[in-house]
Order: sequence, then structure tokens, then C-alpha cells
Amino acid sequence: MVSSKNTLYYVHDPMCSWCWGFSKTWQEVKKLLPNSINIQYILGGLSPDNNEAMPTEMREYVQLNWKKIEQKIPGVKFNYDFWTKCSPKRSTYPACRAVIAVKNQNLKLSIKMIELIQQAYYLEAKNPSEDSTLVSLADSLNLDIDQFISDLNSKQTQQKLLDDITLAQSLGAHGFPSLVLKTKNGIEPIAIDYNNSITILNQINT
Repeated sequence: MVSSKNTLYYVHDPMCSWCWGFSKTWQEVKKLLPNSINIQYILGGLSPDNNEAMPTEMREYVQLNWKKIEQKIPGVKFNYDFWTKCSPKRSTYPACRAVIAVKNQNLKLSIKMIELIQQAYYLEAKNPSEDSTLVSLADSLNLDIDQFISDLNSKQTQQKLLDDITLAQSLGAHGFPSLVLKTKNGIEPIAIDYNNSITILNQINT
């Protein structure tokens, strides 16, 4: 029988393209997961703060990655207008802090914020590396926007992000997305299947 203390850690970054690719299967996993397993979201912090424009080689690499994901995971789409409409930066910490700033007010809305960031970035060609984008997204949620703005770049929020990154590393999660199951028997990595939730659930139930 599964212990009520079991936790499934979902290690992710809201601007990780493979996490976007995994989002539909992840929703299926959550729906079918036994009630006895708690889900805990952990922010992996893909790229630290950086105001420099993304180098050309990095832009090409990320776009090739998007194409690879579209081929590997049927139904996943990216809006390549992002690369001409925005000034890309290799910086995901702002988006991670935005999730924490929402979580400070409402846990459920923080998960909604992850979805809003992904949709803005990958479908609407908006740049979640910019605070203005993140404030606009948060403003569509039912929360105290002044508090969100205050929390977004506070030392406390940055420390919570660093704590998440440390936890992710301690769980052995070095790539995103990662799933790690913690039970009374220890910690067990769960292999990600981007196209099949049942493969993931079978590992968890076993």
C-alpha cells in the first residue's frame, strides 16, 4: 500500500522548452495519480539572470531544439515569431521568481502562472525574461499585483529559488523536466515518457 507521505517531485523551469513539450502528458499523469501521493513543484532555475542579448549560436541551438521537440512530441507547437518580435535573453530566473511571487499568495495560482508563462513564451511570442511581461501575466490572475511586484525581485524570493535549485540537485535532478518519487524506502527517479502517461504511472505504482 502507498504511504500517505509519498511525494512526487516535479522539477521544471517555466521557460524550459522540453517542459512545454511534456505539459500535456504531465496533466494526464496528475489526473491519474493516486490520491496518496503528494505533488511538489520544484523550480530548477535553468539560466541565471542575464541582461545580455542571446548570442546567435544560442538562438540557433534553441530553435533547433524547438524543431526537435515538435518532431518527437506530436501536437506540440512553437511560435517562431518570438525570434523576430522579441530580444531573447538567456535568463529564466525572472520567470522562476514570478512563479514564487504568485505562490506567496496562492499555491494553485502559481501553477496557473507556470501555464501562462509557457503560453506567452511558446504560443504568443512574448518574452518572460522581461519583468513587464511577467507583471502583465500576473495581473490577469486574482491576486494583489502590488505585492507581486514587490516580491518579484526581492531577496527572499531569490533565496526561495536558490533553495529550490539546491533541493533539485539533492534529488539528483539535473535535467528538466525531471520526476523523482520519494517514499519511505528512499528516492527513486522516474523516467520521463513525453508521449505516454501510463509508462510514467506504471513506474510510480510499482
